[in-house]
Amino acid sequence: MSADPAETDDAIAMIRESAAGIADRSSLSRIRRLRFTSPGFSRETWREICAMGWPGLLVPEDSGGVGLGLAAYCALAEEMGAALAPEPLIGVVLAASKLEGDDLARLLSGDALVLPAWQDTRDAIAPSTAPTIEGGLLYGRKLFIPMAEGADAFVVIGPSESWLVEAKQDGVRLETAATQDGGHYGTLILNGAIGRRVAGNRAPALAEACLANSAYLLGMMEAALKMTVDYLGMRNQFGKLIGSFQALQHRCVDLNLQVLLTRASVEDAAARWDRDPTSPASLAPIHRAKVRASAAVMLVCRQAIQLHGGIGFTDEHDIGLYLRKAMVLAPQFGSAALHKAEYARLLPTGEGN
Repeated sequence: MSADPAETDDAIAMIRESAAGIADRSSLSRIRRLRFTSPGFSRETWREICAMGWPGLLVPEDSGGVGLGLAAYCALAEEMGAALAPEPLIGVVLAASKLEGDDLARLLSGDALVLPAWQDTRDAIAPSTAPTIEGGLLYGRKLFIPMAEGADAFVVIGPSESWLVEAKQDGVRLETAATQDGGHYGTLILNGAIGRRVAGNRAPALAEACLANSAYLLGMMEAALKMTVDYLGMRNQFGKLIGSFQALQHRCVDLNLQVLLTRASVEDAAARWDRDPTSPASLAPIHRAKVRASAAVMLVCRQAIQLHGGIGFTDEHDIGLYLRKAMVLAPQFGSAALHKAEYARLLPTGEGN
């Protein structure tokens, strides 16, 4: 990423503008159409995303990517979150970190949608285990792969090595379970699958994905709060706009503080990482941001439902889409409790929250 702050700000502004055009936050009808379908996202939109170069945002320019930093990536994830975009960008960016050469080019061009398969247990930050290899074939399973039905291939990630596994082959089976937001998680079962070791192995990629998830949650909560404030400004009760009731104004102010604190946490973590990636001093703020984002998004979205009154509890109103998405994504890449423990472990002695 360029060291020039002005160039960085310009790049982020351009990313936000292009993201707003593709992931239109003004209408959630697209999201409703895609819910509970297979693969759960739009292939056409995904091709547009690839044409914009988003999957290669963190990939160095000499490898065919855009070569921007985590601050720009988080700005993009935030816009995607505001629009509740179901396209699996964060997973694909993580997969891209493990690929190079023709494999990476195929992913960046959109010719193949490659998703990472790395989680072995419900503990999302536990070390990954390698698949068992017998006779050159892979055996094992990986859990909780978002939007797995849309994958052409998987990067199966172990502690030190990764394998590229094509989805359509004997020896590969995918079991899926629907999620609250209308998407799904997949369990990848390898039973004598053909896989090829891939050389790319950028270790910090999981931390970057975790912060991008936090930024996505930030975009969600900000959009949900805006929708709520707009509703309060048009709903009449007892002959008055309910937005004029001081008690409701105070609640909205409290929720806005949650949004602002989450934004400060995410942006601080991204800036530190871009200056000094992989160091414990840069990793700790990512854990802190994930703790805050996971807790705040649930608080804001639940309160948004309540502030809408009875209509907020119906599936027909769009505000419920944000809470459903929050229920699925807040635990992704590790719960608040897990990241709080990691933050405490990395926090220098004597430093506060």
